[in-house]
Amino acid sequence: MPKPEPVATKAGATIEFKLPLQLREGYHVNSNKPPDPYLIPLRLTWDPGPITAAEIVYPKPDFRKVDFFEGSLPVFSGRFELLTRFKIPASVPPGLVNVAGKLRYQACNDRMCLPPKTIDVTLPVSVSR
Repeated sequence: MPKPEPVATKAGATIEFKLPLQLREGYHVNSNKPPDPYLIPLRLTWDPGPITAAEIVYPKPDFRKVDFFEGSLPVFSGRFELLTRFKIPASVPPGLVNVAGKLRYQACNDRMCLPPKTIDVTLPVSVSR
């Protein structure tokens, strides 16, 4: 995953970060709210630290019929973005802060699913007064 450019902000502000994702042709991942507990949701989490994630917004899923599940599954495919709103506390000192996170997913096609994966995500934030 390419490393994003630092996001410039001021202490005390709220920023939005869009994490662009692109799945291989023919593959999808479950939405963040799959209808069955055995299905692995797409999940973006951010580690606690001086900058905290206030909200993560997932796109609206597409619904797909697959052989192994009755009904339609809410999935993401192709190119899409996950939006995170971060609160920058007024107490954060100026400088570069790397916000660490993890993206967990399971890529599937219409016949099979690959093993679940978790990848590291880092957002560099350049804080000024």
